Amino acid sequence: MNKKISVLLIEDEKDIRKVLEYSLKSDGFKVYSAANGSVGLKIASEKRPDVILLDWVMPKMNGLEVLSELRHDERTKDIIVFMLTAKNMMDDVSTALANGANDYIPKPFDGTKLGQRIRSMLRALTEKEKGFDNTRQGEKAMGLWTSRKI
Repeated sequence: MNKKISVLLIEDEKDIRKVLEYSLKSDGFKVYSAANGSVGLKIASEKRPDVILLDWVMPKMNGLEVLSELRHDERTKDIIVFMLTAKNMMDDVSTALANGANDYIPKPFDGTKLGQRIRSMLRALTEKEKGFDNTRQGEKAMGLWTSRKI
């Protein structure tokens, strides 16, 4: 039997947190949740989840501050982090990715597709670790890729 994918949800808005918890659990994920960044950091360090869904705009400690702490801690630096936020200008996306987020999900979002997105990211990273390159494989299949230098 496959191990359940574990997700830590760090979200200060209780209603959003509860909806996401329900959606993720219904989709087969093991879910931990935190209402603020400092509790989230503690859970991340103790539980070492596969994925963290991290709200950007939170009181006391915002998502970028949490992300920075995660990336500087040996125990949490390699955890996949999705930023969840209503901040969806291109500069915000660039800032999140430049600070170490693996992906960016603007609010509002479709909670029913969140599980698919998480699994897709994990699959892509696993394939990359194994040295599988989807782009090159597709180009080879279509006869577009050549090993010769042009």
